[in-house]
Amino acid sequence: MLSSTQSTLGVAIVGTGFGQKVHIPGFQAHPRTQIVAVYHRDRAKAEAIAQHYQIPHACETIEAVVALPDVQGVSLSTPPFLHYEQAAIVLNAGKHLLLEKPTTLTATEAATLQQLAIAKGVVANLNFEFRCIPAWLRLAELLAEGYVGKPRLLKVDWLVSSRADASRPWNWYARKDQGGGALGAIGSHAFDYIAWLFGPVKQLCARLSVSVPARPDPESGQLKPVDADDVCTILLELADGTPCQMCLSAAAYQGRGHWLEVYSDRGTLVLGSDNQKDYVHGFKLWGSQLGEPLTELEIPQRLEFAETFQDGRIAPFMRIVDRWVQGIDAGRAIAPSLEDGLYSQRLMDLAHESHKSGRWVVV
Repeated sequence: MLSSTQSTLGVAIVGTGFGQKVHIPGFQAHPRTQIVAVYHRDRAKAEAIAQHYQIPHACETIEAVVALPDVQGVSLSTPPFLHYEQAAIVLNAGKHLLLEKPTTLTATEAATLQQLAIAKGVVANLNFEFRCIPAWLRLAELLAEGYVGKPRLLKVDWLVSSRADASRPWNWYARKDQGGGALGAIGSHAFDYIAWLFGPVKQLCARLSVSVPARPDPESGQLKPVDADDVCTILLELADGTPCQMCLSAAAYQGRGHWLEVYSDRGTLVLGSDNQKDYVHGFKLWGSQLGEPLTELEIPQRLEFAETFQDGRIAPFMRIVDRWVQGIDAGRAIAPSLEDGLYSQRLMDLAHESHKSGRWVVV
């Protein structure tokens, strides 16, 4: 545990794709963290990354990472099929964990990690960064204040083109058994923020589609089959009876972006961004009460980022790091925690179950 507000957390970076783009710059800019080690299974690549970012230690195994005394916490942003095994090593070593979504491949794996974190007395968080974006924080405040009353209908449209091009190479994202697909990439976020903003889910019905059934192998150029979803249509009924419709696609040319609409008994709130290049930048919030025209609502300065970056994902990630470090100070995780990751994973599992059975499933 960090002993004071002036203490620095020694962090190791595991995962150097998203990790290099977001985690490394975020941790290096954060006043309470210092990157002391980086992992890559290729020793030469680990050393090259360490040298480029002036990181003291380069490691080619997770065991070597957690054996370093300077490492107090590990940031894990590898592909989903590696999460469970790698996170278990981190937690068993008594190191704090910051984990990218989706949490694991199954809720059973996620529950095991949560129990392990509790047993070891360490703090584990998920990078559900929408909880830290200014417009989303303002939406949460307005909902809590009763700005539009009791919701009657929730609607999520998240339509982007990241997988629309069928010539994009085949990789783990194309494989259901490795945690690929739109449900894991964006549905995990949507399940988390629905629970955060509106409460638990009672039941759901899901249809998962593969609209690009084959992609070229990056080495041979030959087409390989894709079985991971790129379009998800999901109906939810919340515990309080509120219906919710989700339409998620990673294969939508000129998709409208990411939108959450709240239709309530006293008005409407609409949050959205049409930014296709940066899924964090660009969110605006509109509100209407008692049938008045929708008007754009100002986001209070107190909710804005102290610093922004060219890559919009870095600033909210730093707020997630804030919560992780504060939780380590306090000795308990501050949301979004591994428990929240388990809940999102459970809904993902049930979405697959519903798709397979063709029926509603109770949570």
